[in-house]
Amino acid sequence: MAAEGLKCCTLWLLLWLCFQTPESKTARSLDDDLLQPYSEGHGPTHSHRHVRDCQALIHGNSTHESWPSSNSSRQPVAESNVFVTDVEKGTRWVLGHLTVVHDPLQTVSVVEPGGLHGCGTNRRVSVEETATAAGCIYAQNAGFFNMEYGECLGNVVSDGRLVRDSGGVQNAQFGIRQDGTLVFGYLSQEDVLNQTNPFVQLISGVIWLLRDGQVYINQSLEAECSETQSTGSLRYFVDVVSARTAVGHDKEGRLILFHIDGQTDRRGMNLWQVADFLKENGVINAINLDGGGSSTYVINGSLASYPSDHCKLDGRWRCAREVSTVLCVHQRRCNPANCSSHRDCVDGQCRCQTGWRGPACNTLVCQPSACGPHGVCSPSGCVCKAGWRGTNCSEVCPLGFFGSSCTQECRCDDLCPCDPQTGSCNTSLPQEANYTLHRAGHCLAKKMFTSWGLEEEALRAKPYLTEQTWLIITLILTSLLLATLLVPLLQTCRGSVASRFPERQDYSYVPLRDINGAAAETGNSGTGGLGLEDSDSQEDIFTQRS
Repeated sequence: MAAEGLKCCTLWLLLWLCFQTPESKTARSLDDDLLQPYSEGHGPTHSHRHVRDCQALIHGNSTHESWPSSNSSRQPVAESNVFVTDVEKGTRWVLGHLTVVHDPLQTVSVVEPGGLHGCGTNRRVSVEETATAAGCIYAQNAGFFNMEYGECLGNVVSDGRLVRDSGGVQNAQFGIRQDGTLVFGYLSQEDVLNQTNPFVQLISGVIWLLRDGQVYINQSLEAECSETQSTGSLRYFVDVVSARTAVGHDKEGRLILFHIDGQTDRRGMNLWQVADFLKENGVINAINLDGGGSSTYVINGSLASYPSDHCKLDGRWRCAREVSTVLCVHQRRCNPANCSSHRDCVDGQCRCQTGWRGPACNTLVCQPSACGPHGVCSPSGCVCKAGWRGTNCSEVCPLGFFGSSCTQECRCDDLCPCDPQTGSCNTSLPQEANYTLHRAGHCLAKKMFTSWGLEEEALRAKPYLTEQTWLIITLILTSLLLATLLVPLLQTCRGSVASRFPERQDYSYVPLRDINGAAAETGNSGTGGLGLEDSDSQEDIFTQRS
């Protein structure tokens, strides 16, 4: 029986969970820890001029303070510190969070409840839900709102969008301008709507805590005074201890987010103690934001604070209140986030693809004026219309080419030119083109004739030797020719003599003196023969060859 009863209860529990709405599944608060500065409406009824005229002369005509923000990209986005501090001489301890943001312009946003158009629909959403949807690393509640209708109160500018204009209501303001300037104090409606250096983030608080490093609460009471509030007078709103939320900056221009836990009239801090704590921690300017049961701090989408409101379903527990706007600390973002679809966002900077430039990668490198009337800009540069070419599309296609940027070659017979736009071979060229052809033909003919003349001259025989040298060479060659003719002639003569005296063919020529010498030797030997001297013949004597 016990087992069957357990199954039945489990089944009913599952059915109950299935039929619960998303709202019923979220633990809601009773909104019982109220800390409202005004009972009706929001802010004082007097004008900005009243605030300006009532402030000390030391501040001149300026009703707000401006400070250049830090933009250190080498530092982490933010640092969150948990603190426990004693107040009222150690009789009471307070737990809270102090967050230091190093690059407010790039990493801090005022976020509407639940996201875009949340104020327009009077939504109330928990800080956890808004922070998760917006991708916040750290988040805390920000501006005041109407507890009954959920209406956002005061000025609201979110990521450059004017969400709500208070109409010049003089409450303490915190904003970030387009150039990164941090602004704290009282603003006229003209200041809020000024587009010279517009606000990209703006939120309204109540009570200017610190001005230029000094506590400014008394002056704020005079500037923001009004009639009785839900928790009493504005003085009571300042003096009562409660959970508090504030925002300020230090001398380096870093944004300081402040949050403490508490419960109205029981635990927490009053605004004097908040101002003193911030001043001791180096804050220069600061304003108070919505507090009491609205005071909430979230880290990476998870609740990190201790709410003061009781839960609706079970009063034993505490639940975070659904609030209005949120101050969100996020990673560096690009504007727009997708870099105009022309590359990626890297650490808050758009890395533009080829052909695009600018912080948002939305400007072509090629400007329309650079391409003239004959081209169109593209990411790769000027795209020239048919018949034109060049970096600025100011050059007509050369003869023989046509089409866009003159990239196509004519296909006409005899290599004739074509229409530079259509490529048609049946076309009459304009006067300028005809003049160009005439001059080109004249130039080509002149070059051809010059080239032919040079070739003809190169083919001519050139005298490399002088006339005298040629004469000497001729004489030498003639002598050699004559010598060649005499040698065979002499040989022919000798052959004819031998044919006449065949008996002498076997004899050789011996000089006469040699013969005379031989005869003398014979006479001396006593032979007694006739000497050759007696011979009357003077002809040569031939001896027989051996």
